[in-house]
Amino acid sequence: MNITRRNFLKLAVASGLMFSVKETAAATNEKVLVVYYSRTGEEYGLGNITKGNTAIVAEIIAQRLGADIFEIKPVTPYPDSYEECKKIASREKATKARPAFVGGVDVSGYDIIFVGYPIWYGDAPQVVYTFLEANDFTGKKIVPFCTSGGSGLSSTDQNISLTCPTAKILQGFEIRGRTAQQNPSKAAQLVEDNLKRLELLGY
Repeated sequence: MNITRRNFLKLAVASGLMFSVKETAAATNEKVLVVYYSRTGEEYGLGNITKGNTAIVAEIIAQRLGADIFEIKPVTPYPDSYEECKKIASREKATKARPAFVGGVDVSGYDIIFVGYPIWYGDAPQVVYTFLEANDFTGKKIVPFCTSGGSGLSSTDQNISLTCPTAKILQGFEIRGRTAQQNPSKAAQLVEDNLKRLELLGY
């Protein structure tokens, strides 16, 4: 689903996100898109989550930058069961599967594209690469961001660079999944710090 700035603000108000995120002026006139994959269901150490870790971070970024947002939704959703999802994720990585996703978004009108995902077996879910390979990122700036248990970006920034060789890959960032779920104000501050580092927010 591609959500415009106006619709996103409506969703943010309804969910209460607006009250946990400070208003900070964007420092760029470049048009920004936030693309992400995020999973709900059983999560290791967190129980059953109804909003994915990466979705939380993606929405904060979109609000801060006044960006549009697109969720990568696999045609065949991953199982709610953590162990079952692990089996599928492992098999997809081993075979370099390219699961189909629902809908699409025209990236041609954007200058900066944030690409977000959880870290699964040291990599992004394979459906993220399906999305990247389906679009032309020539001349675009891509900012990878992820949620994980503490592995950082792993090698995903390099993998994205190889997948999108005509794009400029900016230095990305990681936020712990536990932080996104249990301490949203800290997650919002970490997002702000990284956006300022990228010179995308005013001080």
